[in-house]
Amino acid sequence: MTASTGTHTASTAPAGTPVTDETTATQENDVTSGATVWLTGLPSAGKTTIAYELAGRLRAEGRRVEVLDGDEIREFISAGLGFSREDRHTNVQRIGFVAELLARNGVLALVPVIAPYTDSREAVRKRHQANGTPYVEVHVATPVEVCSVRDVKGLYAKQAAGELSGLTGVDDPYEEPSDPDLRVESQNQTVQESAAAVYALLSERGLA
Repeated sequence: MTASTGTHTASTAPAGTPVTDETTATQENDVTSGATVWLTGLPSAGKTTIAYELAGRLRAEGRRVEVLDGDEIREFISAGLGFSREDRHTNVQRIGFVAELLARNGVLALVPVIAPYTDSREAVRKRHQANGTPYVEVHVATPVEVCSVRDVKGLYAKQAAGELSGLTGVDDPYEEPSDPDLRVESQNQTVQESAAAVYALLSERGLA
C-alpha cells in the first residue's frame, strides 16, 4: 500500500529481471508507512481489546503490526519499575522508544497502555515528531463507573477491598487528553465499531 507520510520502504526487482507493469505494481504494494497508535485510557477501558481487533484487520490486509502490551512490557522491558510517578514516566518513555523504532521501520505499533500523565504522553509525541514518525493518540474514554464493572483484572475489586492502592483513575491521577486525535467511547459501541473508528482515522491519514 502506498502511503503519503512516514518512512517508506520498497522492494526492487532482482538484477536481470525485466521491469514490467506487474513488477512496478508489486513494488508499489510493498511500500509501507509505519506509525504509532497509542490507546490511552483507564484500566478495563477496552484499550487492549480494541488494539487486537484492529491488529487483526490490519494484518489481514498484509500490514506489519505489533501490539505492545503493557503487561508484557512491564515483565520484559520495565521489570523492576514500580508505580510511582517517576517510574510510570520511565515506563512510558521506554515503550515510546520501542514504538517509534518499530514505526519508523514500517511497522504499525499499537500501544494499549494507560500512560496516565500528560507530560509523559507529550514527550512520546515529541520523540516521534523529531524523527518525522507518524503518531496517533486515541483516548478510549470509558467512564470509571463502566470500567469498575468490567474489572477485567480484578483491580477495582482489590482497591475497594483495601488490598491495592495507587489504582489509576481511582486513588491515583489520570490526566485525560485534552485534544486527542480520536476519542472512543467504548461503552456506547461494539469492539468492532471502536476498532473501525481507529482504522478510519488511519485510512484518512494514509496510514492504513
